[in-house]
Formats: sequence, structure tokens, C-alpha cells
Amino acid sequence: MSAPIFIYYQLDNFYQNHRRYVKSRSDKQLRDPDEADETEDCKPINGNDDGPIVPCGLVAWSLFNDTYKFFKGNKAIDIDKKDIAWESDKKYKFGSNVYPKNFQKWELIGGGALDESKPLSEQEDLIVWMKTAALPTFRKLYGKINTDLEANETITVVIQNNYNTYVFGGEKKVALSTANWIGGKNDFFGISFLTIGGVCFFVAINFILLYVLKPRPLGDPSYLSWNRNQGAQ
Repeated sequence: MSAPIFIYYQLDNFYQNHRRYVKSRSDKQLRDPDEADETEDCKPINGNDDGPIVPCGLVAWSLFNDTYKFFKGNKAIDIDKKDIAWESDKKYKFGSNVYPKNFQKWELIGGGALDESKPLSEQEDLIVWMKTAALPTFRKLYGKINTDLEANETITVVIQNNYNTYVFGGEKKVALSTANWIGGKNDFFGISFLTIGGVCFFVAINFILLYVLKPRPLGDPSYLSWNRNQGAQ
């Protein structure tokens, strides 16, 4: 596998597309430090005795917090956590002067913690997580390996199992993948495009056969209103 090699974590049976879950966030608060009190949509994860929670809501509260370490023999493989989020998200959706506050200081801890000394625009794990998935099985980028991995090499993965998927019957997976000039592998889009293309081709063949076997007779243009008016004149 040629570098860069992308490390993904995959969650199964996790419905990030649930309406209440998706709405439980404050985009104004994520962008502007003066909007820290805009937490109405984040209930019940909106504040505590110390003030509003930044970032508030169920999406941020359930931040994925498993960690991975990779080893080639006894040598650790460096994992690059920079530039795993979209540049547009870092620039426009998460403020460079908005800092976490009162986060995960709740009766129940939903997931990972955040560094209160770093602005949200630099907390790329959070940014990746908060781009909610449309399907209950999804992958999100964890980091990158910037060295090649050779065939038949044994890679040891050490996983710190923090994220509780047992309560909702979910599963967790780790995937390594590379990408070429057209992107990474995605079976869903390939299958969907082939299916839609096949249906369109089938319908087109049926229309052609219908036209050949039972053509529709053309109308007489002399019955058109403007032709009748010209004849009367």
C-alpha cells in the first residue's frame, strides 16, 4: 500500500441520521464566541451550573474516542492527524476563536474529551465526527500513515476500547485504505449507479420496442388551429 494510507473507523447500527440527533447542535455557537448561549436546539446537552456547554448537543457529546496505535515489528508507525477534516469546515463552520467550555462535564459522559486550549477549528477529530452520516453504517477518517506498507508485512494494531457500542448493539471496525485520482473505494455508489443505469436501459429498450411494434400514428397538421384559420382566410 502506497502512502498516504488512510485509517478509518467504522461504526455499524449507529443512526447519525436520526432527526433529533442531527438537530441537536448549534452552528452559530460553533462559529462565533459571542453566540455561546445559543443552545436552545441542544437540549438536554446544553448547559450546566457553570454555564453553557461549548460545543453543545448530542452530536458533539457522543464524540468517538477509541484510539489506535500501529506497529511494524517493534517500531511504532506515526499517525498523521492533520488535515483529516475538510478545509471549508475548518475555515467557515468552526471558529478559530471558539474554545471548548464545560464539555463532557455532565452527569453522563457520551464520548471523547476536547482540549480546552485549542480552538474548535483545530480539533479535527470533532469536525470529522460532526459531519453526520446518512446511513447507519459509516466510516470516518481517523488519520493517515505517510509511509508505504509492503506486502506480507505484519502490522500490529493496539486499540484502546473506549467507545460503548454494546448498549445499542453496534459494532466497530478499523479499515486501511488508499485513494487514487478518482478517490477511494465506495461500493455503494458503484452499485447504485449500475442499478439506475440498468433500469434506464431497460425502460429505453421497452420504449423502442413499443415504437417499432406499435407506432403511434402521426396527427394531420391540417387540423391545427392556425392552419384552419389560414384556410378560412
